[in-house]
Amino acid sequence: MNIKQLFTRQTDAYRAARPGYDPQLFASLAERAPAAGLAWDAGCGSGQATIDLAHHFDQVIATDASQPQLDRAPRADNVSYRCEPAHQSSLAAGSADLTLVAQALHWFDIDAFYKEVRRVSKPGALLAVISYNLLEASPEVDVLVHRLYNDVLNGYWAPERAHVESGYRTLPFPFERVEVASAMLSAQWDLHRFINYLESWSAVQTYKERNGADPLAPFRGEFAKCWGDPQRQMTINWPLSVRVGRVDGKPTPA
Repeated sequence: MNIKQLFTRQTDAYRAARPGYDPQLFASLAERAPAAGLAWDAGCGSGQATIDLAHHFDQVIATDASQPQLDRAPRADNVSYRCEPAHQSSLAAGSADLTLVAQALHWFDIDAFYKEVRRVSKPGALLAVISYNLLEASPEVDVLVHRLYNDVLNGYWAPERAHVESGYRTLPFPFERVEVASAMLSAQWDLHRFINYLESWSAVQTYKERNGADPLAPFRGEFAKCWGDPQRQMTINWPLSVRVGRVDGKPTPA
């Protein structure tokens, strides 16, 4: 199954369940970019990061290979959505002040994408790559999440998921590094919202298709027991891996 099929089949769940990002991260990126004219959100999905960029840049072009994902993305006057692969964008040469890839680089043709980034970037533009792996909620919830992820869903994740698990450290990043403060993705969720997020996992959908069964079924009662009042708002955290590079800088080791 290719990446387009993988996320098209669960578009509604992905849009409804995925957490948003810390606005301060985008403010920091905008401050370090050479200007605030144009940001490119490559592999934008259903726009989890796109609108945050729109608060800091005059124009945002957001691209993704899945039209159903783009159809569900939030709209803004300064945002343009385009259905196209990241390595073959329609951006003008030398137009982008910032290229952002949020939780998508592992799906790209890396070498071709980096070539495209260099083509569309202004002198001194930034490339920012963000990823996050497993959530952190409470010790009791975390144990269940790890059991679901590592045991029940073992073999149902796409091979590219390994890059997310390593925080993209196994992927090349041939750009001069720009230091940014560490960041955390956080949310306040009740039990229903939390379960919806787990249901949006691609491996959960793959498991259902292969086995005709819900891998979450044995866990629902256990999560409910850990949660207590299902309306209780629990803090959910995802440590972010953030790599930022100056596109015209000297390459550094990956």
